[in-house]
Amino acid sequence: MPETTSADHVAERLAHRVIASREEIPQARRVVVKVGSSSISGLNTAQIAPLVDALSAAHGRGVEVILVSSGAIATGIPYLKLDSRPTDLATQQAAAAVGQNVLIYRYQESLDRFHIVAGQVLLTAGDLENPTHRSNAQRAMERLLGLRIVPIVNENDTVATHEIRFGDNDRLAALVSQLVHADLLVLLSDVDALYTRPPKDPGAVRIDRVGVDDELAGVEFGGIGDTGVGTGGAATKVAAAKLAAHSGTAVLLSSTANVAVALTAGAIGTWFDPFQPAHA
Repeated sequence: MPETTSADHVAERLAHRVIASREEIPQARRVVVKVGSSSISGLNTAQIAPLVDALSAAHGRGVEVILVSSGAIATGIPYLKLDSRPTDLATQQAAAAVGQNVLIYRYQESLDRFHIVAGQVLLTAGDLENPTHRSNAQRAMERLLGLRIVPIVNENDTVATHEIRFGDNDRLAALVSQLVHADLLVLLSDVDALYTRPPKDPGAVRIDRVGVDDELAGVEFGGIGDTGVGTGGAATKVAAAKLAAHSGTAVLLSSTANVAVALTAGAIGTWFDPFQPAHA
């Protein structure tokens, strides 16, 4: 069998169709899944195994899976004998350096059950805005996918500055979905969907679908998760979802607990319609 090249993968991606609805999720051939810190660290470390189960099942169906995983700082906190997330940059970087090592080991240990190899890719959002760095990242990711290796992407927190202090990996996940021309982006958190107001508040209503031009007027964005180890919230996820959707990638926002259903067209979460250019 001839070796698959990065150029072959790029050409194949251009032929793929837009995933226009949840029902078409099984047709997605390249999927980016983003998981937040609070979902796979601390008391929730055990969620790594079912997350890997779902990713491996998709991989076994022939799907090219890219995991964007937060959690380096949160994972490193107990090893630095800290009681909470550090506030100074140097200690955040130290926690990330230790935690990233442990985090990738946990993922690989779980993937070993399925004889799947992970490839660690550390980026910052700035890398994907620099043409040379972007090209290098794209080439590496295409090669990993061509070799049937699962790229596990995280921010390079030991050198990042602004990225550590603000936001989360939601934007990075959207940029990665653009980079690899993903069919689908799945944003996972502790909450099962986007709501009209923080889900614990009275009167909160689940939003099933967000159109390309839906400005979500009147929606009250609250935080997602109460563990204190993550940095993202509903607003960052919506911004990331819209960024990816406007690039033609469908987006599903749901909870980490629902990842298996999310990857098999379950009627869960909040669906963001992808932009579809008008045909001439």
